[in-house]
Amino acid sequence: MDKKLLALATKNVADIINIAIEHKAPEKALVVYDTRYGLTDILTEAYRTALPHARFVDFDKVSKEEVISAFDEMRQSDLVVLIQSSNFLLDAFRIRLHLFNKKLKVIEHLHLHRNTEDVWDVYVNALEYDVAWYRGVGPKLKARIDETQGLRIQSQGAELVVTGGLESAKLNIGDYTGMENIGGTFPIGEVFTEARYFSKMNGSFMCYAYAGADFSVDMHEPFRVDVKEGLVVGFADNAPETFAKIISNIKEYERPIIREIGFGMNRAITRERYVQDITAFERILGMHFSLGEKHSVFKKEGITAHKAKFHVDLFPLVDRVLADGKVLFENGKYLV
Repeated sequence: MDKKLLALATKNVADIINIAIEHKAPEKALVVYDTRYGLTDILTEAYRTALPHARFVDFDKVSKEEVISAFDEMRQSDLVVLIQSSNFLLDAFRIRLHLFNKKLKVIEHLHLHRNTEDVWDVYVNALEYDVAWYRGVGPKLKARIDETQGLRIQSQGAELVVTGGLESAKLNIGDYTGMENIGGTFPIGEVFTEARYFSKMNGSFMCYAYAGADFSVDMHEPFRVDVKEGLVVGFADNAPETFAKIISNIKEYERPIIREIGFGMNRAITRERYVQDITAFERILGMHFSLGEKHSVFKKEGITAHKAKFHVDLFPLVDRVLADGKVLFENGKYLV
């Protein structure tokens, strides 16, 4: 095991535990892990050091009933850490939601096997909890988004324009003050919203990546995507066949609509060196969209949340973002 990487992982998870989650004695801690993948092993060892008094349970060596029993022994505000090579399954419920319903704090690492060994350091660096960055820039970015009526996203000569305002932005910055649930999936780092009116999103953008069929990052030379009244209505000839297939699949069941407008904040993830798991890659410094009707955070007329099927992450190449005519993002930096 790489000792330097383990030391960095230990520092980063300790900061998450102590600063973001604010875990303190006498609160108990439970770590549920597996040993199927090397990155999982590194994180488990990091948590053993950061949480010396925690109970550790190997998911593969006990029954599902024993795992549930371990959860049930935890009291409100205790901490549960899930370290998963893939995604732990306990039949009838989603574990994180079950734990939140019990008022437990949760740190979740999932689908670690999607990240190849040559980028384990990227994942570990992406766990850094930079308080000044996240809690300084994040709320300022939200404030700008919430007051914005017109957004212009400029992308290699293409421009996507959103008018009519944006929904009140949500923060994923490791500050859970006033929130019902404490914790979530790590790495973190984004502020996200969506157009208040889909009909007022028009133009084009250059797309360089999207979620592949196996939820890994599908990276490509940038290609143009055309949007009319919130819907993807076309794309350039150099668009990959897999992207065309995504559009076709969505159209079979619902509309290829742009919903989430996300502003990523995790500076450890770049286009040059990135984690392959799409959930973590979504935090990349820059922007991302979701394609398809599935996005339960914001309620919209005409969309029934439990019937929506698709939420495909798209990543636009962004040169500049203007909010009501003032630069919000340029040259890889937020100007707030």
